[in-house]
Amino acid sequence: MQHSILLYVKDPLASAMFYQKVLDDAALEASPGFAMFMLNAGTMLGLWNRDGVEPAPMLQPGSAEIGFHVASNEEVEALQQKWKSHNIPIIQSPTLMDFGYTFTAVDPDGHRLRVFATPS
Repeated sequence: MQHSILLYVKDPLASAMFYQKVLDDAALEASPGFAMFMLNAGTMLGLWNRDGVEPAPMLQPGSAEIGFHVASNEEVEALQQKWKSHNIPIIQSPTLMDFGYTFTAVDPDGHRLRVFATPS
């Protein structure tokens, strides 16, 4: 079974360039109306031009969050540094929370990207 996460974005090509840095991988397809990335075997990330969605979405920046689980606190730190070097906005520095060690970034449309490591 194939699964997908769709984010409604202002500019799919610009968002594709952003997510290429985040995912360290090229889009499977990219056009002015839609872009698609493989997240893992079975899950895709679609970036859909919000002006073409039917029915029209009820958008509020920051209301969607994608989680990226990594194996260790050191990987959280390393990924945060890598994303900072790509000028990806970090809205929460690495911090320990109830569920684990985490940081949060945002994409060009305000969607949150949370990287986290859970205690072993």
